[in-house]
Amino acid sequence: MSPSVSLSTAPKAEYQRRLDSRSQRLAGQKRKEERVANLRVLVFIVAVALGWLSFIGSISWIWMGVPVASFGLLVMAHIKIRRSIRRAERSVSFYQRGIDRVEDRWSGQGENGAKFADEAHPFAADLDLFGTGSLFQRINTSRTLGGELTLARWLKAPEIVPDSIRDRQAAVADLADRLDLREGLDLLGDDVRVGLDPERLTAWGELPAILPDPRIRFLATGLGVLALVGLVGWMWIGTGPSPFFVMVLCELGLWASIKGRLAQVLKPVEQRSSELSLLAELLGRLEREDFSAQPLQTLRRGLTTGSEPPSRQIARVSRLVRRIESSRNQFVAPFSALLMTGTRMAFAVEAWRLAIGSEIAGWLETVGTVEAFGSLGTYASENPDDPYPEILDDGLCFDAIALGHPLIPADRNVRNDLLLGDELRVLVVSGSNMSGKSTMLRTVGVNVVLAQLGAPVRAERLRLTPLLLGATLRVQDSLQSGTSRFYAELTRLREIVGLAGRSTPLLFLLDEIFHGTNSADRRVGAERLVKGLIEKGAIGLVTTHDLALAAIAEGLAPRAANVHFSDRFEDGSLVFDYAMHPGVVDHSNALALMRAVGLDI
Repeated sequence: MSPSVSLSTAPKAEYQRRLDSRSQRLAGQKRKEERVANLRVLVFIVAVALGWLSFIGSISWIWMGVPVASFGLLVMAHIKIRRSIRRAERSVSFYQRGIDRVEDRWSGQGENGAKFADEAHPFAADLDLFGTGSLFQRINTSRTLGGELTLARWLKAPEIVPDSIRDRQAAVADLADRLDLREGLDLLGDDVRVGLDPERLTAWGELPAILPDPRIRFLATGLGVLALVGLVGWMWIGTGPSPFFVMVLCELGLWASIKGRLAQVLKPVEQRSSELSLLAELLGRLEREDFSAQPLQTLRRGLTTGSEPPSRQIARVSRLVRRIESSRNQFVAPFSALLMTGTRMAFAVEAWRLAIGSEIAGWLETVGTVEAFGSLGTYASENPDDPYPEILDDGLCFDAIALGHPLIPADRNVRNDLLLGDELRVLVVSGSNMSGKSTMLRTVGVNVVLAQLGAPVRAERLRLTPLLLGATLRVQDSLQSGTSRFYAELTRLREIVGLAGRSTPLLFLLDEIFHGTNSADRRVGAERLVKGLIEKGAIGLVTTHDLALAAIAEGLAPRAANVHFSDRFEDGSLVFDYAMHPGVVDHSNALALMRAVGLDI
């Protein structure tokens, strides 16, 4: 057993320094807001006084212009200050969440990824990848749904190509050093978190044409101009109302013939306006970044292949949406209707979507990928004592020194060494209840997932070849499907056996194997299963309470060995050291636990 490694205080110190700075800024902005609010009250009182003096004839009404103009300027200043306050509040929240993560208060905060859970997955539920207190909740800092989707996909299917894993490590390390960028991305947009839905936005961008012949846009423009000329002629030249009303009737006829299609174009783009604005801001921020890691450089270059950066292309349609919204102002609406502004803007939006919409999927993928790397980069920066694993190209190896579970706080995290490879393929882990057997399996599995994500691992050192994963730690019965726990375990084991023998070796983590059947069948079945997995080039760990299964390792030696976790009674209480020892456990604590909870055994 290796000693626990104390967590470095450097990330916390930097977070605290920035939190203090942002908190001071927030307090300053709030004081400024209070002063502006007081000035607004004062200006209002002055306006009332001047209004009264003007009403009784003591002064000219012209004097009212001063408080009215001042009040308008103060309103604009207040809007700007409120925007700064919201930004400062989000910045404070950003660093407070970082401190909570560093101090192991992250569980239950933020998105937990439960929506990505899949009970049929070969290891996701077994390793607590999703849900409250999960690896996803600890790692995820994505602002958008696209970032969460990408991170969840990577967790479920870690990379297995050595060079690709190393590229990921470089990208993670690059973003780990870019705290300003990570803060900047988190602060973009008007909301604390906007669910930028890639599927919905992509589907909208790839819709076929909705409006008829785009030349109708020029017809609408012409009718609008002629209607305006008719109105001017009627009001100031004396041509009479007929030309004006004829043009208005033509406009109404055109609008009525396509109003349904106009709504199909305008309503979706207005609904997605905030998403498009956020996407433009995210892309604009990435377009200005000079990355050093090759994967990030590739993503960055993908944003500059066209004649115009994506952020500017999206900004064009955002401006169209703002014009559509402003055209509905009660003072502007009559003139907008006369000039057929809504119709013309709908055709402009349609033209933009048909020309650019197919690019949205790629832009969203870029943002999601950078956000997923950013989540891993944040995790790396917050765990500076955790190394990046050495990824081996050939052979079969899992070689860990001081391996610990990344979700267990440092002061309770007991580390163990573990070596599996071409010579020693399987460890049969025996031990008492609650002694740490299952935790050891999760520790190995979660660190493999982290390693192949490109993230640091909780160890002093880890060397491994890429591995497929299969586990049976959380296999459950199902009342709805009418399957027992034993049958569910058999189904999962069949899937795990199917993963073995491929070009990428399998790491299997089998907890309490076949505990739903009798001891004789259990021993024979377990030995044959493990032997078959070894012959297919797999490595793994098997835990058991049944000491008879320890004979599996003896029969498969030297490719298998027995290890155990132990416990002892001290002052009437069970004490666990959570350290892995060689050999088979020589006692059980089941009866002692029964008596400890009050059962008369």
